Amino acid sequence: MRKRHVEVAFDTHLKEVVVCNAVQARPIKEVVVCQLTEAMQKQSLSKARLAAMLKTSRSQVDRLLDPTHDVTLSTLQRAAALVGLQVQIELV
Repeated sequence: MRKRHVEVAFDTHLKEVVVCNAVQARPIKEVVVCQLTEAMQKQSLSKARLAAMLKTSRSQVDRLLDPTHDVTLSTLQRAAALVGLQVQIELV
């Protein structure tokens, strides 16, 4: 029985960590989206034009600029480079 208790406790802990990470990720993505959007506005760059430059669809750009959707680091780096920005990641 003790082993089962440890497994349940560990599973609960993992679920809490996943929820915590998801809660922390959204504000970060919101800041990134805001920065990309501002850079696009400064350059008068539309979503359709950014999509063409990224060689992707407009709906993919919509997902990139939606804080509720996950994007890959490489996609984020490509989009940032097109608007004159670069991605910096720091572990703290």
